[in-house]
Amino acid sequence: MADDGSDFARSMTIATSGLRAQAGRMRVISENIANADSTAQTAGGDPYRRKVPTFSSALDRTLDAKVVTLGRVRPDQSAFRVKYEPSNPAADATGNVKYPNVNPLVEMTDMRDAQRSYEANLNIISATRRMIQRTLDILKS
Repeated sequence: MADDGSDFARSMTIATSGLRAQAGRMRVISENIANADSTAQTAGGDPYRRKVPTFSSALDRTLDAKVVTLGRVRPDQSAFRVKYEPSNPAADATGNVKYPNVNPLVEMTDMRDAQRSYEANLNIISATRRMIQRTLDILKS
């Protein structure tokens, strides 16, 4: 069982790709939360549309390891929330205002999931660093 350190490097690369992907996911979720109550700029127009992050896997050829990346961020095609607010500047001719199709509870749940995944990848990096340090300590003695 000879290991030239490539397993450590592979482990770190995979976990780092996970960190980047989850950080990107958290940025998209933050944008959704920030725009949850925005309205259209013009009367009767469409408001902010929720964005949904996707992930894709790629091959890191130098380490022969599959890594994860933030894929395309696609718009959520679900219906907007509509409220009757005839005095709102964004109201259409019938007095209805469209609000984003963002549910803050769903976004907060997704954010917590992303944070947990981020923390898991950080733990992998920390554990790998400790193993590298122990290996070096053994080699020094």
